[in-house]
Order: sequence, then C-alpha cells, then structure tokens
Amino acid sequence: MKRKASAVWSGNLKDGKGALSTESKTLSDTQYSFSTRFENGVGTNPEELIAAAHAGCFSMDLSARLEKAGLGPRRIDTEATLTLEKTDPGFSITAIQLAVKVDLDDRDEQKFNDAVAAAKAGCPVSKVLKADISVMASLA
Repeated sequence: MKRKASAVWSGNLKDGKGALSTESKTLSDTQYSFSTRFENGVGTNPEELIAAAHAGCFSMDLSARLEKAGLGPRRIDTEATLTLEKTDPGFSITAIQLAVKVDLDDRDEQKFNDAVAAAKAGCPVSKVLKADISVMASLA
C-alpha cells in the first residue's frame, strides 16, 4: 500500500507560500507558509499534520489492541502535542506527547496499560518518528 501527498512552494522561506495536497483530496491546495509554521498565520504546517497523523494512528492501533484484550473500546480521544525546537544546525521535532482518554466496557487497568504501551511502540507513525514519545492515558 502506498499513500501520496504533494507540496508546492513558491518564493523564499520568509515571504513565500505553499500548498499541500493529498491523493484522497482531504487536503487540496491547503495553504501553508512561514507564518503558519513559526508564527500564528492561517493555514496548516507539516508539524500539525504529523501530530494529527500520530493521534489518528495511535487511536486506531489502541482500539485494535483493546478489542483483542476483550476490553470493548467505546471511545478513544487522543490529542498529540508536537514540540518543534531550534537545534544545531536547524529545527528538530524533539517530542510528541499523546494525551488519551478511553471509555471501555471492561475497566481492567493492567490490560489497558499493556495495550497503551503496545500501541505507543507499535503504531506505524510512532515507528517512523525519532522524537521522544510519551503517553498520558486515562480511563473515562
């Protein structure tokens, strides 16, 4: 399976602008720029998209593991907070914190914690990231 996305950038870094598109058309010429990435401009940025991808991937992976453990997942709410820091010689994604709240049919905390740890390590997006990943998980 392959997934495609594209980016077009026009101009220099500070004053230029770009557009992101995905094969699914969920993003279609979605605006991004220096100000949307490093300030508070309107549009998206690569780090926001990575955070969204990580939250979605982790939630799906956790759902499968909770189901397999017989815990009956009803709802999983995951928020990913990505940290972008200036390092030598440029910028790096240094951390992603996942905050997840889960509503289950069966509240077995040990099975829940095991599933969370496995999803953190096993989600395909987690596997591709080099940043420090932490998870704060709670049952609803």
